Amino acid sequence: MMLALGMFVFSLHTAAYQEMQRQTNWRHSTNSRIGTNPASQFLGLGEDAITLPGIILPELAGTVLSLDALRQMAGTGKAWPMVEGTGRLCGLWVIENLTETRTIFFPNGAARRIEFTLSLKRVDDGSVDLLGATTGAGMNIVRGLL
Repeated sequence: MMLALGMFVFSLHTAAYQEMQRQTNWRHSTNSRIGTNPASQFLGLGEDAITLPGIILPELAGTVLSLDALRQMAGTGKAWPMVEGTGRLCGLWVIENLTETRTIFFPNGAARRIEFTLSLKRVDDGSVDLLGATTGAGMNIVRGLL
């Protein structure tokens, strides 16, 4: 297991990402002042986003059904707990975007190579109602972490 987003597990058998890009922003507000530099005030954490580009080679590794599952998860609008393969809990994330590019086709039109990019945004705010559906014990674990 490389990473779990809700009940979806990223691995060689499902969808393996090639890299993880994370961008975290912090908010600063500035006010103009006469005769000196603007005053700056730290407002706290801004947006936190992760991008997971990867490749599915249906003959060797991964399945196109994995992208369908991610689309269904995104369609719920719910937040999903993210856990790294090391066991590190990364918070609650929503799926903002899923892009796929299919190339190198079989005669029947099925793709031999599918590149994808999954964009996630962190939405931790303590709202349990944003959680995606998980099974009994998993839901209790997530509630205990909030």
